Amino acid sequence: MENEVTAEDKNETYVVLPAYNEATRIQPVLESIAEKGYNMVIVNDGSTDNTLDVILESKRKYPNQIHVFSLMINRGVGVATQTGFDAVLNFNPKYVVSMDSDGQHSADDLDNVIRPLVVGEAQAVIGVRPLEDMPRSRNYANSIMNFLTKIFYRVDVSDSQTGFRAITRDALDKITINATGYLISSEFIREIHDNEISFAEVPIETIYTPETQAKGTNTTAAIKILIQMIKHQF
Repeated sequence: MENEVTAEDKNETYVVLPAYNEATRIQPVLESIAEKGYNMVIVNDGSTDNTLDVILESKRKYPNQIHVFSLMINRGVGVATQTGFDAVLNFNPKYVVSMDSDGQHSADDLDNVIRPLVVGEAQAVIGVRPLEDMPRSRNYANSIMNFLTKIFYRVDVSDSQTGFRAITRDALDKITINATGYLISSEFIREIHDNEISFAEVPIETIYTPETQAKGTNTTAAIKILIQMIKHQF
């Protein structure tokens, strides 16, 4: 099929996964991605549990697909993701994906997320979660952030806080991420807008558990991001 993602496309794709204290959740994430035929760069963000040991256990099973980088202390998802973006260039990828490592995202969505890049429909992709399935506080906070992203960055998107996104190597070379925390999601959108990088939105599945619901952008995080957005304007 013309729009099918091939094994070669997958081999040229690297998935960046920042990980902080995900020892109980990360192994099935990594191994499901590997079984789909994708490569990974995992950034252990100063975890204080045995996340690194679990990652290395998976690496022994998939030594050619899993590449591990570690930060000495916890720097935040923004720094960890940017570290992954920098590290992934060592492997000369054609496409780069970022995903959460806590099991919130499904490897089954990877083909759909990179397909617009493969067929040349877009240079970046934003994975859109079903907002109706979100816990109420997360839905509310995400709606606020969608509005703020439109106001501050002049981009109207359906899910500004998604952690599932993809970009071509050429487009990745054009963007710069400075955020340390969850502002990275809005900053990614700002960068693709400011650099005139075409993007598409693709619906994705989101797997909510008590652990994943406790993370991400809630109302308190949205207020902190707003303050950072205001600072970035000056």
